[in-house]
Amino acid sequence: MIQHSELTNDGGVLHNVLADNGHGPIRLIPTRAEPQLRQRRPERKATGLPAVVNSFKYAISEAGIVRGTLPLLQLNQKDGFDCPGCAWPDPDGKRSAFDFCENGAKAVAHESDSRRITADFFAQYSVAELSTYSDYWLEQQGRLTEPMVLRAGATHYQPIPWGEAFDMIATSLNSQRSPDEASFYTSGKAVNEAAFAYQLFARQFGTNNLPDCSNMCHESSGAALTNTLGFGKGTVTLEDLENAELIFVVGQNPGTNHPRQLTALQHAKRKGAKIIAVNPLPEAGLISFMNPQETLGMLGVGTKLADLFLQVKINGDVPLFKGILKTLVERDDVQPGAAINWGFVHKYTTNIDDLRNSVRQAPWEDLEQLSGVSRAQMSLAADWVCETERIVICWCLGVTQHQNGAGNVQELVNLLLLRGAMGMPGAGACCVRGHSNVQGDRTMGVWERPAPEFLDRLRDAFQFEPPRRHGLDAQRTAKAMHRGRIKTFISLGGNYLMALSDTQFTADALQRVELTVRIGTKLNRADLVTGEQALLLPCLGRTEIDFRSIHNVVQEQFTSTENSMGVVQWSRGRFTPASSLLLGETEIVCRIAAAALGAKATVDWLAWGQNYDYIRAGIAKVIPGCAHYNRDVRKPGGFYLPNPPRERKFPTATGKALFTVNPAPERKLEPNQLLLTTIRSHDQFNTTIYGLHDRYRGLHNTRRVVLVNAADLRQLGLIAQQKVNVTSHFAGQTRTAYQFTVVEYPIPAGCAAMYYPEANVLAPIDATDMVSNCPAFKSLVITLAATPA
Repeated sequence: MIQHSELTNDGGVLHNVLADNGHGPIRLIPTRAEPQLRQRRPERKATGLPAVVNSFKYAISEAGIVRGTLPLLQLNQKDGFDCPGCAWPDPDGKRSAFDFCENGAKAVAHESDSRRITADFFAQYSVAELSTYSDYWLEQQGRLTEPMVLRAGATHYQPIPWGEAFDMIATSLNSQRSPDEASFYTSGKAVNEAAFAYQLFARQFGTNNLPDCSNMCHESSGAALTNTLGFGKGTVTLEDLENAELIFVVGQNPGTNHPRQLTALQHAKRKGAKIIAVNPLPEAGLISFMNPQETLGMLGVGTKLADLFLQVKINGDVPLFKGILKTLVERDDVQPGAAINWGFVHKYTTNIDDLRNSVRQAPWEDLEQLSGVSRAQMSLAADWVCETERIVICWCLGVTQHQNGAGNVQELVNLLLLRGAMGMPGAGACCVRGHSNVQGDRTMGVWERPAPEFLDRLRDAFQFEPPRRHGLDAQRTAKAMHRGRIKTFISLGGNYLMALSDTQFTADALQRVELTVRIGTKLNRADLVTGEQALLLPCLGRTEIDFRSIHNVVQEQFTSTENSMGVVQWSRGRFTPASSLLLGETEIVCRIAAAALGAKATVDWLAWGQNYDYIRAGIAKVIPGCAHYNRDVRKPGGFYLPNPPRERKFPTATGKALFTVNPAPERKLEPNQLLLTTIRSHDQFNTTIYGLHDRYRGLHNTRRVVLVNAADLRQLGLIAQQKVNVTSHFAGQTRTAYQFTVVEYPIPAGCAAMYYPEANVLAPIDATDMVSNCPAFKSLVITLAATPA
């Protein structure tokens, strides 16, 4: 168990050293310095030729000319594989031969890496030494090639046969006093077949401890949409977005995180749509888009996207949208029907009077001060809202990762309901999911709070009684590990350590576990901060062929995923695996289940691991809309899952959509305090770091930066590119991140931004959304102090 945790200074860079289970002094923050920061003026246009050049440059440098470029021709194609990056949907009809973005190209190249991590690598580097390198360096060492074990007291990972690894997991699980001493974490990259098998295994084992990455990103969206619409997913299709007349893009940076969305916005713009960008930072992708599939775009000619940029303060979304709603209600009070779609409201909604009364009582001066947006700008947005009911509101984590994240989403829904912009072409809620199958994993049952109806269907289909008590989400899992109540932690993909808030706390928690297991394709820091023992199980990537021998006949398996807009489609790799010792993540899950459950199993897990059609047949028995899964998923382009709000059906307690009253968050900053949000750079995807550049924001060679308004720098007595220590303040607690560089940036006064996951050490484990328990990464109160000379 942990003996102590302390801060030390090594080579001028402060970092955390954990005296752990005998594996050596593990560092959460690497000691090897990054190159010198280079800052340029932020870009005002996104994509175009630079994106194409960077895509192929990265692909070739990672995987070589052949393996780096050929997979791109299969990416997002109807007979190819689903992008392992974001969950943006593909067109239903004809698709371009180059239907991928820079982000997707990097994700594929990252997976197709020609470099290999073998047993010799782990013999050369101890776990302690590996921890001195950056997350970027760890990812750059190449693909994992064989299962490895870190035994109690060992300093190095060593090879272990697959069978022995599965037995080791089974022994750990079956030695527990209660099934709830196990936790089964899932990354949004896991495919539907693996996710369904995983949750069924966990529940046959006896627990609902199924935390997943949704807990840390869009859990607030799911909670808010379920509360207001009775359904926890977005309601639009790609066609709706392209046919909308007014589009809000809120708390989202599509140019970096979902670049293919820019094409849809461009299509809508060319049809006459107006676009309103709502964000604390100006983002190049919403200013102008150079479509790389058009000649003019390749020549640097961009399409202006945002007609109006509302630069809100951090967490200013509720006061901003409350101001727009207040304008609409006041206009309708003067002329009924001028701003509210009363036909829709009376037929399909409830609680309208509470909403109207709340916005009437909201003082304008408070709404302006809290949002950072003038009444005149809110009035202009309201003018455009009044002109149409074909309104789509898109949002991402800038909206959800606050202590009032669910309230933020609910306020967006209020605007859609007030105008009747729901369940009609060109209108609705567009919850932009981040990871490629994060929505599919939830559909397949990966959730710590399953509905009784879902558990009933599992019971009837597989002849066992599932546990009914709710399990632990990602945050509560860390707290349970910290208290010593989790003995076995299995991670299906992902980087739980770096994805969750309060990195030091999470690291301490992981080291109190008896066995940690991670299934993945590459090395990351979660493999270095482990339990007393650890297993590293390498799996196939999306790009790779998954062969099985069925009745002595070699057959190629495929998997399936669900995108942001509820389309389920198949994904089939076409390229030679990185190692002959790799197994598909689905087979790994099934073989763990077979070893752990033994005679208690009610399905033939080994057969499931060999033929994924058996798993899909199980899905058909349990998941609504999937009755003919094996047939429908083989259709070119896949099939849509049911989405009641698209038909103006709202499965709430009243059968109607619900207007909600959402208080504006109070902003209580002491002198010299700032409100911090975390952001992603252009050279990363979630916790995966592709490089050290943020091209569109003009920041190069480093990630350890703090973006601050020029006036705040002067007020604080700091100068640009000065080294600072950053301290967060929450409930009388402080946490400090050391040796960051402060840079001047056009962010609202009183606000600051840092890259995720480096800033996660500042996010308290108990700072979460009041409804969904999603960590509040985007609202951290901080102070800056110049580092001692």
